[in-house]
Amino acid sequence: MSGFGTETLTHTGQIWRWSGSGNGGSWHFLTIDGEAGEALSGTAVMRRTEGTIGGFGSIKVTARIGDSRFTTSVFPSKSEGWLLPVKASVRKAEGLAEGDAVDVQLEF
Repeated sequence: MSGFGTETLTHTGQIWRWSGSGNGGSWHFLTIDGEAGEALSGTAVMRRTEGTIGGFGSIKVTARIGDSRFTTSVFPSKSEGWLLPVKASVRKAEGLAEGDAVDVQLEF
């Protein structure tokens, strides 16, 4: 944890794809679970108490995968951990595809 309430964590996971049911769209995610997921859950509890949690229980983050740095939100998963959306521009810039293992650094 660094100053002024900003936390940084790292996590390694696999990119997976979710396909929408009706519109043919698909999204790529990285599940943040384990120790990193627990850290996000602890932050979510504090932010709910403070009234600063985002919609759907989300937490705004700055993520870094390789040389790509981007802002987004992580969302609590219905099953386990948190979901980090990984945009097409990031996947293209870093040469990533579904099933690839990636290291991510999150600041929140």
